[in-house]
Amino acid sequence: MKRKQQGFTLIEILIVVAIIAILASVVLVGLGPTQQQGRDARRISDLREVQTGLELYYNKNGNYPSASDWAGLTTALTDKTQNIGVTQVPDDPSNGVHYGYCANSSQSGYIIAAQLETNSTAFQGYATPSIYGTGSGECEPTNFTCAGASDKQYCLSL
Repeated sequence: MKRKQQGFTLIEILIVVAIIAILASVVLVGLGPTQQQGRDARRISDLREVQTGLELYYNKNGNYPSASDWAGLTTALTDKTQNIGVTQVPDDPSNGVHYGYCANSSQSGYIIAAQLETNSTAFQGYATPSIYGTGSGECEPTNFTCAGASDKQYCLSL
């Protein structure tokens, strides 16, 4: 009398695992551009949020923070002695990358900038900063303008 085998063989299990791995990798590769656009949308939203904080700072002090980089801006906006209600300043969703900030010499205007990952049509029409340093992520106040050549940058200015 022959016994009927129950269960799967090792080869059958390995084939199923390999097929699932291939399908998962195809799905993850397909999600890449969507994730980039999501991070770009967050960057623009973050800069709008910071712009609100800058206006609160200006209403209290009559000028914008004199910081020359994002860390200095964060310190100025979250300073408890200022009491402007900002407890946290967002940072770029990519590790090791920061937004750019600089104020003009009279502190009556500013530029905040972000480096985008995509050339999505959703972000066309926004001003692009020429002051955003690609290496350091900081503004260069000597070239204080949002008119630039790159279409993968986003800028807000006043």
